[in-house]
Amino acid sequence: MSQPTRAAPVCGYVILLLCFSVAVTESAIGVNWGTVSFHRLKPSTVVDLLKENKIHKVKLFDADPDALTALMGSGIEVMVGIPNEMLAPLSSSTAASDLWVRQNVSRYLVKAGADIRYIAVGNEPFLSSYSGQFQSYVVPALQNLQQSLAKANLAGYVKLVVPCNADAYESSLPSQGAFRPELIQIMTQLVEFLNSNGSPFVVNIYPFLSLYGSSDFPQDYAFFEGTSHSVTDGPNVYYNAFDGNFDTLVAALNKMGYGQMPIVIGEVGWPTDGAISANLTAARTFNQGLINHVLSNKGTPLRPGAPPMDIYLFSLLDEGAKSVLPGTFERHWGIFSFDGQAKYPLNLGMGNRLLKNAKNVEYLPSRWCVANPSQDLSAVANHLKLACSVADCTTLNYGGSCNGIGAKGNISYAFNSYYQLQMQNQKSCDFDGLGMITYLDPSVGECRFLVGVTDKRSSGCGPGFGSYKKWIIIGQLILLFFIM
Repeated sequence: MSQPTRAAPVCGYVILLLCFSVAVTESAIGVNWGTVSFHRLKPSTVVDLLKENKIHKVKLFDADPDALTALMGSGIEVMVGIPNEMLAPLSSSTAASDLWVRQNVSRYLVKAGADIRYIAVGNEPFLSSYSGQFQSYVVPALQNLQQSLAKANLAGYVKLVVPCNADAYESSLPSQGAFRPELIQIMTQLVEFLNSNGSPFVVNIYPFLSLYGSSDFPQDYAFFEGTSHSVTDGPNVYYNAFDGNFDTLVAALNKMGYGQMPIVIGEVGWPTDGAISANLTAARTFNQGLINHVLSNKGTPLRPGAPPMDIYLFSLLDEGAKSVLPGTFERHWGIFSFDGQAKYPLNLGMGNRLLKNAKNVEYLPSRWCVANPSQDLSAVANHLKLACSVADCTTLNYGGSCNGIGAKGNISYAFNSYYQLQMQNQKSCDFDGLGMITYLDPSVGECRFLVGVTDKRSSGCGPGFGSYKKWIIIGQLILLFFIM
């Protein structure tokens, strides 16, 4: 998810307004609700959390029936997702797309139902690391799904979009922004489709990844507090990476003749743990700065007075079962911890309101598994490896919030993470006699030893929920291929 840099105008200021006269509407702040977690809150609890914080837009990464059922009657606008793995069958069969729309959209769009407004067709399918794996399926899948929505009389209400990673475009300066050469043809088709159906262009922008991926990237340029590393691009000056990245996309769209296309930020945020620069202070500074910047309606140099149509913060909750291939910070993007507790004060633009915690969370009993101080821990290595291969130990990594708690603290943290994942099964704290159960919270400073939640979907055997989600996708794929 590498992030390109910045963008600006090739025409004068007056002409610029004509070139990029975008309809100005008040931006809305939504959130991404990911569910790749060992400790999953009940969907009804999450929906109550959204409502309590007056979050009116939510983006899902699939069409999870539990989440959609919980969202029914909430009044919250929903973007459902189609995983990349499902693009191939949907691109080759209108029967498959008809079935998908019936099962995942029509059944919920009823009176007092879930207010589904968007379908995200794939998730960053043009990502350069995919080497074109999903590229040829995107437009045919869009066309089939559009026909299916029309058959269901939903084409005017539900819009199809394709969330793109910002690596789809590139340039050294914003005004020179252009889509990657190998994507020009398909991006032309995509943008024409979006324009003809009144859909926005959805892009994911992550200044954190630019900072994380390059030691030369100026840290203050990633935030909105002002910078000593501004980027001058002709008559325009960029003071933050977000505006530069956004305008690079604007310039790329303008080169295709669609400089007025509405843009939605599908994902943007800052992690709180698992890496240097991933901490509570940085996350709050970035997210609050972003929200204030967008809601000020200042816009960007190429779109003055016209900020993104909507932005979806990534993410609502931490997801402790996510792959750490991109980095160990990947499990810590939430503005709330896994149990719906606000990590830091954040104003989403609702007057003086700050984030409110989830209510009625059902926790396991207040007990923890720690290293037994009376035992010789010299033979603990294999137990530590086992615990961390199953549970989440990413806060122990360099730069993490638990990195400095010492060797014995590390062992206790790993033991407890495994113990909570096993729903506090007494045997799971044995570790050949090296573990013991305590009723005294072993948390130290910002290093929090968690207590699990009792959601039944989270229980049992290690990464069960990730497997559950995988089987949902496999089941849908089998259904789709069966009718092709």
